[in-house]
Amino acid sequence: MAWNQIEGNWKQFKGNVQERWGKLTNDDLDVIEGKREQLLGKIQERYGVAVDEAERQVDDWESRHAA
Repeated sequence: MAWNQIEGNWKQFKGNVQERWGKLTNDDLDVIEGKREQLLGKIQERYGVAVDEAERQVDDWESRHAA
């Protein structure tokens, strides 16, 4: 699935994202608005991980939710 599909259907994916990264608040999810870079930044901020670890987590999540 191309990330633009996730971005375009962000409201449907928000629940899955919050299940995976429970420290992200509803406000965080509203700010992210489906933008991958914003998601990576919030994961780094909330979980204290490096960008490569955030990328790995998002890649893994994306592959599990690919249509």
